[in-house]
Amino acid sequence: MMSATVSLAATHLVPLAADDLDKNKVTPGVLGFIVFALLGAAVWVLMKSMNKHMKKVAFDEIPEGAVAMAATAAPATAPAATARGGAKADGKDATEG
Repeated sequence: MMSATVSLAATHLVPLAADDLDKNKVTPGVLGFIVFALLGAAVWVLMKSMNKHMKKVAFDEIPEGAVAMAATAAPATAPAATARGGAKADGKDATEG
């Protein structure tokens, strides 16, 4: 079931003289050009917006080796921090030796 709007649009878009239509020479026409131009304009606007947003992003990348070294160094510094606090892990005071 087609609505009245769809049937009206189909009537205006399809040529009335269907016998004169050469099926090997069908082109998109003006409507195809308009749709293609709108898609191109939309892509252009989206690219400009993306470039504007990407300029705001700070890309200070940390090398992978530095991340791995920081992960392995973190547990090694934790006991030293508690030793400075006055007590070691074995229960002795840091000043006792």
